[in-house]
Amino acid sequence: MNYIYILECVDGSYYTGWTNNLEKRVCDHNEKRGAKYTRGRTPVKLVYYETFDTKSEAMKREAEIKKMDRRKKRALIEKQNKEIYENN
Repeated sequence: MNYIYILECVDGSYYTGWTNNLEKRVCDHNEKRGAKYTRGRTPVKLVYYETFDTKSEAMKREAEIKKMDRRKKRALIEKQNKEIYENN
């Protein structure tokens, strides 16, 4: 399984990435072994993710999300949170 994810950094900014091991990758970011961008912005919190069968699909979606402005990223996060809430 491949994932794209959005992290919320301690400064309120968002970081988007992809991985094939989501739990480990979030830990890596929080242990300052992740992306250079997040190293000085820990702790980070996972606020959004999507799953994909292939790495190429995940990377394509990652590129799409990285082009979005903050407002659109926030809308993705809120939509997913609403769906989770409504299904519980």
